[in-house]
Amino acid sequence: MHTDSSSCRLDVWLWRARFFKTRALSAKACESGHIRLERFGKVGRVEKASAAIRPDDHLIFAIGTRLFDIVVVDTGDRRGPASEAQSLYRAVNTVPDTAANASN
Repeated sequence: MHTDSSSCRLDVWLWRARFFKTRALSAKACESGHIRLERFGKVGRVEKASAAIRPDDHLIFAIGTRLFDIVVVDTGDRRGPASEAQSLYRAVNTVPDTAANASN
């Protein structure tokens, strides 16, 4: 894994972190404008898959009914096993699944 603070394309990172099964799906999510990136206290909407992310960037996005609020820990070198992918980020807030709450 990277130990320096190098940057990585957002679509590649989301794929490496196993949020999306393919890089094409990851790129589509990035271009949808539904991903928020916070860096140095400024929040912006990501609209390009080529947006660069770095360690300590804060991402907020939804996949289906699940909302993810995470901080990038590392950019990684490859799409590895799930245990390696989970080491690329840490959850900031655990947000319950809205579909599960709707049925209760």
